Amino acid sequence: MTDWLSPAEWQAVSLSLRVAFWATVLSLPVGIFTAYALARWSFVGKQVLNGIVHLPLVLPPVVTGYLLLLTFGRRGPVGEFLEQTFGIIVAFRWTGAVLAAAIMAFPLMVRAIRLSIEAVDPKLEEAASTLGASRAWVFMTVTLPLILPGILAGSILAFAKAMGEFGATITFVSNIPGQTQTLPSAIYVFLQVPGGEASALRLVIIAVVIAMGALLLSEVVSKRIAARVSA
Repeated sequence: MTDWLSPAEWQAVSLSLRVAFWATVLSLPVGIFTAYALARWSFVGKQVLNGIVHLPLVLPPVVTGYLLLLTFGRRGPVGEFLEQTFGIIVAFRWTGAVLAAAIMAFPLMVRAIRLSIEAVDPKLEEAASTLGASRAWVFMTVTLPLILPGILAGSILAFAKAMGEFGATITFVSNIPGQTQTLPSAIYVFLQVPGGEASALRLVIIAVVIAMGALLLSEVVSKRIAARVSA
């Protein structure tokens, strides 16, 4: 692939893979907890939480990116705290691209996991609880194995979404080659310069292959794990 792609193109692809990987890994524990809370718990503000989780799906991505900039920018409340306390800067860094991609992909992950949790018969969990198992142990030994298909499907879909994230990312971390220029941003740049169509087309092909591969892998993995769990 390195022979087929120019150094700038390969740099954009590798950065996108790194951003998508960390966006998926870091948001997964939060996604599982959020999905479980929405599926199993009753609490004040549940619908508000559900709305916040799914808000990135309906908001223009540029709006999400601007809100991230206001919050996590160097003059934003959270961004200023992180920089002064821990020396962490996320705005206009690849770590900021991870944050933007994770937030945009989070609704897809939570939805897939939540549907899996809701499909689990609560009586199975109640039976384990009556035998003296704690809630955490019931989740680890009963619920978690049954929702693995949803977790993997949600993770794969989130990874694919993070790979293709553009609007929120470019608004929050800009489009700096080698630092924040992900695959979609590189495609945008190549389409703006004369003679860049060939480079843009190569990156489009890679994006389509990754997206289709993620969708197919999600279906295959989910079906295989579901078959093993039900066996």
